[in-house]
Amino acid sequence: MRNLLEFDDTICAISTAQGEGAIALIRLSGANSVKIVSQFIKLGKKSFEEIENNWQQFSRFNYQGETIDEVMVTKFGNPKSYTGEDMVEIACHGSIYIQHRILQILVGAGARVAKPGEFTQRAFMNGKMDLSQAEAVADLISSRNRMAHKVAMRQMKGEFSSKLEQLRTRLMDFTALIELELDFSEEDVEFADRTQLFNLLGEVDEEVLKLSKSFELGNAIKNGIPVAIVGEPNVGKSTLLNRLLNEDRAIVSDIAGTTRDVIEDTMVIDGYEFRFIDTAGIRESTDEIESKGIELALRKVSKARVVLYVFDARSDQNAVQKALQRIQSKVIEDTPIIPVANKVDLLEHNQKHYEQYFSDEHVISIAAKENRGVEELVKILVQEGTRGLEDEDQILVTNIRHVEALQHIHQGIERIVEGLQNGLPGDLLSFEIRQVLEYIADITGQTITPDDVLGHIFQNFCIGK
Repeated sequence: MRNLLEFDDTICAISTAQGEGAIALIRLSGANSVKIVSQFIKLGKKSFEEIENNWQQFSRFNYQGETIDEVMVTKFGNPKSYTGEDMVEIACHGSIYIQHRILQILVGAGARVAKPGEFTQRAFMNGKMDLSQAEAVADLISSRNRMAHKVAMRQMKGEFSSKLEQLRTRLMDFTALIELELDFSEEDVEFADRTQLFNLLGEVDEEVLKLSKSFELGNAIKNGIPVAIVGEPNVGKSTLLNRLLNEDRAIVSDIAGTTRDVIEDTMVIDGYEFRFIDTAGIRESTDEIESKGIELALRKVSKARVVLYVFDARSDQNAVQKALQRIQSKVIEDTPIIPVANKVDLLEHNQKHYEQYFSDEHVISIAAKENRGVEELVKILVQEGTRGLEDEDQILVTNIRHVEALQHIHQGIERIVEGLQNGLPGDLLSFEIRQVLEYIADITGQTITPDDVLGHIFQNFCIGK
């Protein structure tokens, strides 16, 4: 566990969003927090320093005989606070003048304005949370939909850290045993069963790969499920985008090739954020600018989680199939492509001859201009876009830094396995396992020292008794 670090200064900051509001919150953290605030808070017979911790009190904030505001002030004592230090929170009225006046007075009394993220940084340094939990605080603040909020909350509660700690502990057991062997090297004993270690590495690697793979889902939840709207020019892609967003986001024209760049916008549907990407019409073109737009469109298709292939319901089979094949060659395996037949309102006698073009896929018939069939399309889109997110208990990785560390862990495990197969000596085997432990520590912010291994030996084994 991290040692409690002592900071020799007290920080303060306005913790609510900038601008006017009904209420604003000003926080202080540090050894002198209570002492500084007590100069300006009057509670009758008791001073602010004398009241109990975790206690909220109504008071007036006075300065040089002037009442600045009526406030609610809360006192937190270390280590039972967000930062692990003494803390004070002042809830004042949301006037910009009042907020900055109180902050100015606190700074004049000995506090300093906190740097961005410094409260959470102190919480991490004081062992109130690990690094992955601290990063989840930022994700929680920026969450824009139910699922992003849920994933951030689970990580902030330490579920990801707990899973890593389980892997770390199991590997630490073997490190301790292998290093114990080195102490008895002259007696040629083997405490660490290599077969068990080999099996353990397989189990750990399986978990690591599962966590790495979850980034695709986690990133989609965090930044929006990417949905590419593709098809030939002038089939109604931009009109469909406008209908999905309920606003005129894209320019609509009867002139083919109007959209030459990528247009993106987001919308929350059923608690999930979808990121819609309207692309240039896919066709053979000699126009340099349009060609670049088509190339960009195909790159976006390769990164989409769902592809809406829009075509004119009146098109002939060859044109539809040719465009579809080009799109299919760019999508990642298993990416759902939803065929969308647009402009069905222009068909004579509503003949749906286009359905025979597709053997397995269900074709969604719409008239985007009249907003017909869009509701059914949205239902299918949510169904396909959220597939794989139904597991309430799965841990999702949302941070690219964590993914990179997990990749290093996987590579390190591969080296250990290779070493076991080649009879790598115990000291080199221990070194490789320590490297993996350090990569795990990179995620949570822990550090691996010889004392960790030594402590593990004393905790779990009884030598010489």
